[in-house]
Amino acid sequence: MARAIDTVVESVDEDDSLTVAAVARRLGVAPATLRTWDRRYGIGPSEHDSGTHRRYSATDLMRLTAMARLIVAGVAPKDAASKALALSAKSTKNKVEKVVQESEAKCDLVTLLYKSALKFDQANIEKLLKKSISESGLETTWVEVIAPLLTEVGDDWVRTGTGIETEHFLSEVLRKILSENLGKIAKPKNSRPVLLACVENEYHSLALAALAAVLAESGIECIYLGARTPQSALNEVIIKSAPPAIFLWAQLSENADHKYVKSLPAIRPAPRILLGGPGWKSSKVELTNKLVITKGLSDAREQIMQAIAV
Repeated sequence: MARAIDTVVESVDEDDSLTVAAVARRLGVAPATLRTWDRRYGIGPSEHDSGTHRRYSATDLMRLTAMARLIVAGVAPKDAASKALALSAKSTKNKVEKVVQESEAKCDLVTLLYKSALKFDQANIEKLLKKSISESGLETTWVEVIAPLLTEVGDDWVRTGTGIETEHFLSEVLRKILSENLGKIAKPKNSRPVLLACVENEYHSLALAALAAVLAESGIECIYLGARTPQSALNEVIIKSAPPAIFLWAQLSENADHKYVKSLPAIRPAPRILLGGPGWKSSKVELTNKLVITKGLSDAREQIMQAIAV
């Protein structure tokens, strides 16, 4: 499945179309795998004539080849599909290879960081992550490096029942790095700061700290209340600061209480209320154009930027 892109694609003319079986042979995967990728991630054949089976174009093949390479490199299938779908028909083989190689480098970086975490090597973790942030930006580093690293550490703990000390150590190192990106906004883009808080019983706040740092990187000022924010404290800040957007984080479903949202004070102008974290997925909160469940760090940033009209 890790065949070179030029080897797979070079024999396909731009106007050619291929069956699922033909593409599967070229990539070295099962036809069922291709159908799964199409169904789950929307990366499938783009050509379809009425009454016939859908067929793959040269562009489809290029994207699927990139996805296969990315998965082999260690990228999660969903993220691999997103990167592959971003490639256009005009993408050159060199550009595709660059996308794959950059992702391979990120996966290698995750491995290095994981090994450093197991050794409690804080200096090396800080060095590697600060270099990544400097080169790629904080948001990209969080999505492509830090989040996969945390997943790997968490999965190892679940699988073996050991390593909780590694997770705590790593979380504190990450919190230190993220805090260094806060409080450096000379001229904020927003006249009133946005408000970030964990819901009342939620103590998992690392992702919220990442959002605060990403917003600071984008020149957006925020009030950061952090973990386990009492309803009374949150309401007082809302009344006194009149934020244009309020972001509430819930990692665990038992903490995503819709009563917490319903008890927010009414102010004018009404802020956009954004809910983040996996806890809200099973929540019974009634969504409106002013109450939105965000889909990850990038979406949260975009929603906040829309709320402050940046």
